This record gives sequence, structure tokens and C-alpha cells, in this order.
Amino acid sequence: MSSTTLFTEGERVTLAEMLAVREKRVAIQRELLSSQKEDSLLMALMNIPGPIKNNQQLEAVFTEVLERIEEVLGNDLPQASLYRNLKTGAEYFFLSPLTPAQLKEKMVMIEETHPFGRLFDLDVLWMEGNDLKSISRTELGLNTRRCFICNRDAKDCGRSRRHTIEEMQDAISKIIQEGSDQLHD
Repeated sequence: MSSTTLFTEGERVTLAEMLAVREKRVAIQRELLSSQKEDSLLMALMNIPGPIKNNQQLEAVFTEVLERIEEVLGNDLPQASLYRNLKTGAEYFFLSPLTPAQLKEKMVMIEETHPFGRLFDLDVLWMEGNDLKSISRTELGLNTRRCFICNRDAKDCGRSRRHTIEEMQDAISKIIQEGSDQLHD
């Protein structure tokens, strides 16, 4: 699969659409957590740069990781789960009885061991009063995420825009190709 195909098929997304879906996502997070205040919420998204955020190939990658998440959390039945397949990218919400730390540890394991894990943000949230909180890797004593291009701190690369969209898309295409080969061998 070439980056040409992967990042040309699908609907283009505008900044306004991304901002609107982000706002809706926060509303869903609040709604789910306000009904189960003692639970933790997994929020799964893919990191896809450029104007095309979703298509058949990206949805297949998302589904593959979603299946792994459900395997890992199989014994911890969700209080609620929601999958939204949007042109801005697929989203998965999983309300869990696990503590934020327990849930985050399981998600970090997926991010680090699944062939497509590097392409995902598997964030863990909870409500503290009226505030949404999230747990980071460093709060668990773990290393920060590494950039899949240069292996520096991923957030530093993102903030400084160290890599072009084309470089990121080429790296993502390679990860998906190698991951697909690995999963289907």
C-alpha cells in the first residue's frame, strides 16, 4: 500500500470540522463519565496528519487495534462503549471499571506492542469534580511516546512541526504495510 493511495482516498476534512468534532468528543466524554463517576474512560483515536483522516484502509487499521483493545479488556466488561466512524477519523470510547492507572498500563502495552500501536492515542480520562482529567505515561513512571520518524519525544516533534506531513504519511504507510505483513503471516 502506498502513501499515495492511503492519503488520497477519502473525504477531505476542514479545520472547522476537526474543531467541531473535538468539541463533540469532549461532550461525549463528559456525558459518559458523569453517568459513571467512579469509572475510567478509554478514548481511542488515530494520529493521521493531513486533510484525509479516514478511509477504508485506515478504518481497517482502527478495527484491528480495536479488536486487540477488546481482547485485553475482555475480563473488564465495559459500563458503556461507543464507536463512531467519522470522516474526521474513527473514535472509540470504552467506560471501564478499572482505575485510570490500571487502564493506562494496559493501553501503553498495546501502543508499544501492537504493530499499529504507534499510530494511536489511547488516552485514559476520568472525572474529578466537574473536571475531565487524563493520566500520562510519566505519571506511571513510564517513558514518553517516541516519534515514529526520529525517535525523539513525540510531543516535541509535534509542537515544533519537525517533520513534514509527507514524511509523517510515508512513515505511517510503512508502519501499516509492515504491520499488515506481520499480522497476516
